[in-house]
Amino acid sequence: MDRTSQWVSSPDIPADLLIRIADDVFPLLKGVMVPKCGYIRKAVAAARGGATATVDLDLSALPGGADAFDKAARYCYGANFEISGLLPAAEEIGVVQRSADAIALRICNEVLFPTRSPPEWWTAELAALSPASFHKVITALRCRRAEPEVLVAAATAYSELLLAEVLAADGHAADHPGMHRALVESVVAVLPSTDDAPLPAAFLCRLLHVAITICASAKTCRDLELRVAAVLDQATAGDLLTVALDSAGERIQNVDTVRRIITAFVERDSAASSGGANGRSRRASLSGAGALQGGGGAMQTVAKTVDEVAAEIATEESLPISKFVGLAGAVPKEARATHDGLYRAVDIYLKAHPALDEMEREKVCSVMDPLKLSYQGRLHASQNNRLPLQAVLSALYYDQLKLRSGGGWDAYGNGVMRSSAAGSAREQAKEEASLARENEALRSELARMRAYVSGMQQSKGPSSRGKKGGIASLWLRTLSRLNPFKAGIWGKDTSGIVDGKTGAMNSVKPKRRRFSIS
Repeated sequence: MDRTSQWVSSPDIPADLLIRIADDVFPLLKGVMVPKCGYIRKAVAAARGGATATVDLDLSALPGGADAFDKAARYCYGANFEISGLLPAAEEIGVVQRSADAIALRICNEVLFPTRSPPEWWTAELAALSPASFHKVITALRCRRAEPEVLVAAATAYSELLLAEVLAADGHAADHPGMHRALVESVVAVLPSTDDAPLPAAFLCRLLHVAITICASAKTCRDLELRVAAVLDQATAGDLLTVALDSAGERIQNVDTVRRIITAFVERDSAASSGGANGRSRRASLSGAGALQGGGGAMQTVAKTVDEVAAEIATEESLPISKFVGLAGAVPKEARATHDGLYRAVDIYLKAHPALDEMEREKVCSVMDPLKLSYQGRLHASQNNRLPLQAVLSALYYDQLKLRSGGGWDAYGNGVMRSSAAGSAREQAKEEASLARENEALRSELARMRAYVSGMQQSKGPSSRGKKGGIASLWLRTLSRLNPFKAGIWGKDTSGIVDGKTGAMNSVKPKRRRFSIS
């Protein structure tokens, strides 16, 4: 059918507006077109002949030609249809940008003066936009200085609606992985920056898990890792476990991803604490605030979360020591007020991997400092046969030094000075119990060594008796190396312990005592 015949008006209402575009003629009604188009309204007002005269307009220079005007006229007459193919022309004449500005203005007005319920009804309508168009709307909102909460609401709602199928399937049951991969990558690319609007940690962790599952590009995954790191203090252990689990949600698989997120957070926090070029480091030094105190709250929160995650993944039998140590040790040791949570994770790992030798257990325990355990933690560690001997001796020796110097423990298990008689009596009782445990352990070791020497003598005969002194001296040298404060992974400087009587800073010399093996 010829396009001109489509616009023949009803015989009762003859056409009074003729639009000519090259060889095409559109007979229209001024009553329909004038309220919708300012250009036509001005042309009709300037035409001669009065209101009833037919107006003839030549719009051959219209961008898009007759096809574009055909769709515009249909829209004016109330037809519903999808406009496509015209995006390049719309970009060229600025229609797309003006449309994005209009949407941004409407959103800002709705935020200030809601016209519907619920107030964020507009977020659902953003799903009709393509990622490129949504990015233009976000840019327009930033230009209008919209609040970060508005950007977060828009980005979160848009992502959840557009990726509803992918998120519901958790990535592993997608029918079209290639299409979903492209969709996830395009959505992540247009999300607002972290500085403008940090998105919720739980949502970002879900999105990162899906991106890993569908094998999204390394750039997309790294972008999401950095976004999670920026809000890591708001994340829970469950959020990070979502990232660490495989596509089926049954086994630990992505430990390296979680470790990179924690490392990025630590680097970001260190940079913020140092102040960089904005001089915050100078202000902190003038005020006497330490580097850890500047962002200590967030760092301690993350450290607690990391300890919980480490305890959860420690039960995985296939988890190598290197991955466990890499994740648990990603947060600096000094960021934790106490290492009780870390000790719990270490103990769970040792319990789940009973075949580890002494050196492997020492490597697992290297992530924690036994001297930063609370008193209850050190008491538990002293009776834990899963820990390496050096770790146990470190905790016991530290307690003995504090007791001999007249000290005690605060709420975190750190040494403090006490002077009351009742406190001294309690500390003396604790010292005696500790010494009794140590005496019992040494008796057991010596008895075992005696049995070993006796067996060696019986098996090798008289010729082996001459070596008794050599074996005994070897055993004494072994005992001398058990001092936990010599150089090593458990090294600790004890020169700063205060003498309870004089108050001087002296190294405390342990009492000489004779151990009975009878």
